[in-house]
Amino acid sequence: MLIQKIVQELQDIPEDKLAEIYDLIYYFRLGLSQERTQPRTPGLLKRQLGDAFFEPLPEDELQQWE
Repeated sequence: MLIQKIVQELQDIPEDKLAEIYDLIYYFRLGLSQERTQPRTPGLLKRQLGDAFFEPLPEDELQQWE
């Protein structure tokens, strides 16, 4: 039933925009299959982060990153 509603909505989209919709659906579906096959791997930080990690960087350090 829901797929029929989706098809009805697609019929109202201008022809020149269908490629964008196709790409969105295609890559969304690929992402779903990757979620199932690839478990999350932990990053480099293995311990809990302190509150200081979430504080804004001083202006001089921000300038170094830009």
